[in-house]
Amino acid sequence: QFSCLFISTFSMVTLIVILAALIILILSLTFSKTTVKVVSSNTKPVANLGKDQILSCYIDAEIEANSLREVLVIWENSRLGLVYRYENGAPALDKQHPQFKGRAQVFPDAVATGNAFLLLQGVRSSDEGEYTCSISSSVGQGNVTIQLRTAVFSAPTLEFSENTLTSKASSWFPKPDVTWLNQTGDKLNASTSFTEVSAERYRVLSKLPSARVNESYSCRIENSLVVAVTEATITGTGVLGRTFFTFSIASTLLVSFHLNLMTSVLCIFFVV
Repeated sequence: QFSCLFISTFSMVTLIVILAALIILILSLTFSKTTVKVVSSNTKPVANLGKDQILSCYIDAEIEANSLREVLVIWENSRLGLVYRYENGAPALDKQHPQFKGRAQVFPDAVATGNAFLLLQGVRSSDEGEYTCSISSSVGQGNVTIQLRTAVFSAPTLEFSENTLTSKASSWFPKPDVTWLNQTGDKLNASTSFTEVSAERYRVLSKLPSARVNESYSCRIENSLVVAVTEATITGTGVLGRTFFTFSIASTLLVSFHLNLMTSVLCIFFVV
């Protein structure tokens, strides 16, 4: 009788242990399925004041078009609160901060594929700060934090007259530095002046003397946030220029669809 009781007790304990292990396994599998990786192609973007800016946020997984169900997207600013909320296939903006009213949106077709990028129109200096993008859907949920910074920058125009190559940029802030280089990378002597157009804008005028036809030069305008490198070649009929923008402390995670670290402007300027 004692042996039977011992065996019965041992069997009960074994069964409890097995059931506990199964419960733990089921819970772990459940939670592993409800957590997905939400990422951004650029977690520290620099927005040009007054221009539109896209903040990147998406599920890092292969998702077929219109395959997601029960998608909830929430964009929040750590200082101001709700920026945008998309739920049940429609915006839910009753608690949206007034600063973002009519200026922020996501796109349903993109959301259906796990892409919740935010279009922020007419960026203001007060938009600067920390944003959190949260995505919850039938495949799981996750979030990513983005630090938005603001500046003012513009590609310069080029002129060549009387052996002087001139670079004019209409708007920059913070106040930048300007450096000229020749095609071998040597620093050149140039004169640069700044005109304060407003509290947050400087006009830049830089002149490189003794420039030569058929030679190439590089004009670098930069501040703590933005670098604009203009490659200029003086031809017989004018100046061929191309400007590249890069931004400081940018995310190393780049996806071709979301790439906004570098833009180029290609222009031909005629002799004045």
